Amino acid sequence: MPETVSLSASSRGTRTGVIPIVILTLACALSFALLLIYRPSVLGDPATAAALNDLLFWNSLLPRAAIALVSGAALGLAGALLQRVLRNPIADASTLGIASGAQLALTLGLSFSPLLIGASRELLAFGGGLAALLIVLVLSWRRGLDPVTVALSGMIISLIAGSLSVTTILARGEYAMSIHIWGAGSLSQQNWNGVLSLAPRLALGFAAALFLRRPLTVLALDDASAKSLGVALQTVRFAILLLAVWLSASVTATVGIIGFLGLAAPTLARLCGARTTSQVMLAAPLAGAAILFLADCLTQLFGSGFSDFVPTGVATALLGGPLLLFLLPRVHGFSAVTAEAGAGIRRLGAPGRMLILAVLLVVSLGVALVLGRGDSGWNIATGALLSDLLPFRLPRIVVAMGAGAMLGAAGLIMQRVTGNPLASPEVLGVSSGSGAGLTLALLLFGFPSPLLMIASMAFGALAAFVIIMGVAARSGLSAERLLLAGIAVAAFSMAIVSIVLAQGDMRGYILLTWLSGSTNRAGAFEAWTALISLAVLVTPLFLMTRWLSILPLGSGLSRSVGLRIMPSRLVLAVLAALMTAIASFLVGPLSLTGLIAPHLARLIGFHRPAHQLPATLLIGACVLVLADWLSRVVIYPYQVPVGLFAALIGGPYLLWLLTRRP
Repeated sequence: MPETVSLSASSRGTRTGVIPIVILTLACALSFALLLIYRPSVLGDPATAAALNDLLFWNSLLPRAAIALVSGAALGLAGALLQRVLRNPIADASTLGIASGAQLALTLGLSFSPLLIGASRELLAFGGGLAALLIVLVLSWRRGLDPVTVALSGMIISLIAGSLSVTTILARGEYAMSIHIWGAGSLSQQNWNGVLSLAPRLALGFAAALFLRRPLTVLALDDASAKSLGVALQTVRFAILLLAVWLSASVTATVGIIGFLGLAAPTLARLCGARTTSQVMLAAPLAGAAILFLADCLTQLFGSGFSDFVPTGVATALLGGPLLLFLLPRVHGFSAVTAEAGAGIRRLGAPGRMLILAVLLVVSLGVALVLGRGDSGWNIATGALLSDLLPFRLPRIVVAMGAGAMLGAAGLIMQRVTGNPLASPEVLGVSSGSGAGLTLALLLFGFPSPLLMIASMAFGALAAFVIIMGVAARSGLSAERLLLAGIAVAAFSMAIVSIVLAQGDMRGYILLTWLSGSTNRAGAFEAWTALISLAVLVTPLFLMTRWLSILPLGSGLSRSVGLRIMPSRLVLAVLAALMTAIASFLVGPLSLTGLIAPHLARLIGFHRPAHQLPATLLIGACVLVLADWLSRVVIYPYQVPVGLFAALIGGPYLLWLLTRRP
């Protein structure tokens, strides 16, 4: 009787799985038919026009369709391998940092040795992707490679690699501006070289996956069971990871980053009824090929004159955020980390500790104002020299101070509202949401005024925070759902940003400058914006310290003491979104100051919000002022954007938190 029930359920699942297969097949066939019917024709002399149309058909349209099928199949297979070997339903070249590592390696190669890139592009991409994956695995190993830690580590590696790529592009734009357009994942082809290069790699990868079919099946079990069946676990796991990275890097080197396709293809394969390892290994490449083929056809159909509406990689990345949200119920296994207070400075009373922080900020401001490097080396600006430098240095110092304080306050609010010590504007995707708002303003208004830019960024940040809170509230604001919801929103938001970046015009350069977090152009407007916003938005928080004390205790206890949960959370969310948007407008989204400032305040011994808030403001201001000063002097006469330095300070700290034992 149980077998009958099982067979019946299986047949129902098979019948249900046929429906998406039929729909996807028909959609692919219809879109390609429309592409053939409505593709633009070359005008002119009939004979010449016919020859050119044939040339475009055989050397552009058909190779593009073929490269979409081959690339999609390779990424689908790579995603299935990664998910099986890591037992992680959200493993993908995008979530593991493989794509960002490959892009960084290619960016560095193109920037500093343009001739080398033609000979060893795939090798560079493979090395960068493998290095990123190894770092993620090392960081996640102590937590048993649990899905959330792996995803967070991948996000941080992607953030750092992305900031380094952007900085390289800005520093050497004569070589590398096009790398970001290419990195968005354009499938445009001029011949069959890409297909002829990638197709044999897919065939070898598929053959290797079939050869590893039994170990892949065993890896679905726990490690002890796999070893008992005679599998050399670490060797097999490393071989499969190498295969997946090689496939992903090959696609990245050929057509750029195709975001989240390795996440979507195995998911669609399972929705279509694939259950066994063999079925998933066969269905995932087919699903990946179909998804990418359909996405590419649609980007051409909706484009003007069949130029890409958006790069195909961006179109697939737009699926990544919603898909991650869909997969959240399947992801478990995370223990929140906390920062323990250090013993040394806690021996002082709260006023003494606060005084030390204030003195550190004053010293940091003084150092940033007078100490610098010139053609003759280090110098201390005084007198006439200081007067000459003051109009350039003072605004950027004020901007860094105000933005750092606001990001710290926003991070404190998010950590208190969610009860999650890893919450911050950057980690939860609120900063990326502000970037999506800025992108929409650039798309709608061309070159909007600064006030309109700030307003649109505030709207985007608030929308991102509200969506994250709404999704995570269904699971009681659990740590894993909250953080993964933030990663999902950030992925979707950055895909929107990539739409403008890939156009390659001045709007894209504005976004690149914003992404890097440069204060080079800070002037009186930006400085006054920072000071006024800091005063207006932070002052009310000192009247809300009771809310910040009660909200981490949970909804039930908060209601029992008379706190109205929804209004208080909404007010705090609006303040956090406004501070994030204005700070992101001033210094970009990459700083991670909103994460580390509240943690450092807690490490020093400030636990009550009445004390932690001013300490966080001082620490956030100090961190960003010092980062801005370092960005000026570390590689003089060039200047590195402040967002990069702040991310390189905050990123390792967050990675250290993740590597601590739960």
